[in-house]
Amino acid sequence: MPDSQPRRPDDSVPGGADAATHDATTGDTPALVLSGARLTDGRTVDVRLGGSRIEAVGTTGSLGARGPRVDLRGYLLLPAPAEPHAHSDTALTADSSGPGSPGPASHRAEDIQRRATEAALLQLGHGATALRSHVRIGDVQGLARLEAVLQARRALRGLAGLTAVAVPRLLTGIAGADGLAVLRDAVKMGAGVVGGCPDLDPDPTGYTEAVLEIAAEHGCPVDLHTDSDDPARLARLAAMAGGLRPGVAIGPCAGLARLPHDVATRAADQLAAAGVTVICLPQGGCCGAEQRGTAPVRLLRAAGVRVAAGSGALRDASNPVGRGDPLEAAYLLASQYGLRAEHAYDAVSVTAREAMGLPEVRVEAGFPAELLAVRGDTVAGVLSLAYSRIVVHRGRVVARTSAVREYGDSETTVALGLPRQGRPDSQPGGRP
Repeated sequence: MPDSQPRRPDDSVPGGADAATHDATTGDTPALVLSGARLTDGRTVDVRLGGSRIEAVGTTGSLGARGPRVDLRGYLLLPAPAEPHAHSDTALTADSSGPGSPGPASHRAEDIQRRATEAALLQLGHGATALRSHVRIGDVQGLARLEAVLQARRALRGLAGLTAVAVPRLLTGIAGADGLAVLRDAVKMGAGVVGGCPDLDPDPTGYTEAVLEIAAEHGCPVDLHTDSDDPARLARLAAMAGGLRPGVAIGPCAGLARLPHDVATRAADQLAAAGVTVICLPQGGCCGAEQRGTAPVRLLRAAGVRVAAGSGALRDASNPVGRGDPLEAAYLLASQYGLRAEHAYDAVSVTAREAMGLPEVRVEAGFPAELLAVRGDTVAGVLSLAYSRIVVHRGRVVARTSAVREYGDSETTVALGLPRQGRPDSQPGGRP
């Protein structure tokens, strides 16, 4: 008999554009069984998916199949990652800058849409079935970048969820009046989150107040891009953000790591009390930020701050080698910043989804079928060698990555039973 039976967790989904990432699937979709998967508690199970949810989890061979099966022997099955801090409008533009480049990247809407779609698919291949993208608005481009990213979101429906964060440049003073109007238009157009870069405004506190006011008007989450190196400014942000629903996130907050320990600890306590989420970027900076580094994740977690991890720049001028891989972000949190592997993975999956207002995912009946299978036995193992991956979104396989490693013929590879490079004329033992 199955170990767990269907139940219904909280199905609430944020309104606005975020809700578009949860479009309904038809009840005619045949059930999919993931067979022989290993869970983090050591069990080996079959998992039956129906529609967009997990129908049942049972011991291997216990679940009947009305449809196809996917053999997951040798794979660890996990809640799928989510990407809480992407930059789809600038992704994949690194080759357009520097010596020998063909020239500046095209800002035509169709080219931005194509790059944004390709970037999202790359991140989906890594495992991220939901993405939150910061998109610049205003200035010469107006809302063209946002419209292109929203078009990409529509093109990706059924493969991945993409939510846009509207990021105006200025919001205070005479120059900020246009920014306020454009920001309101962006929310009406479909931006699901109100964001921005208060550090770039002559009045950072006034900028933050404006963002929070517009978010409260429209019932939108807030996601601010800030270095967080000014403790007084952080204290004011925490005081203003406390109690705002559906929530406030800030990142990458690398400046917190440069503050004296007691000052950073006090700031972390204030953020925790206000319920502000910090989204760090262990793979590098973004948006042309000159300062590098990562937020002090252990200090923040010790204070009770919810800490998620994002990828930031994906092969743009800020990080020409950015991979957009949430498992690499988790790997860096574990290897460079001292988090346990399980906590590091939570930062890019469970906590990232929570920060984005998405429903919780567990490998249990009744929960959303947003899953990632990675070849390996433990979380630490898959973060070390996370090559082969199978991605499930809304109950169906939407991406596969298969890695094959083979060795040349030798007595060592034969003795250890390692896979060897095949040749049609090879005999056992590697001899012709």
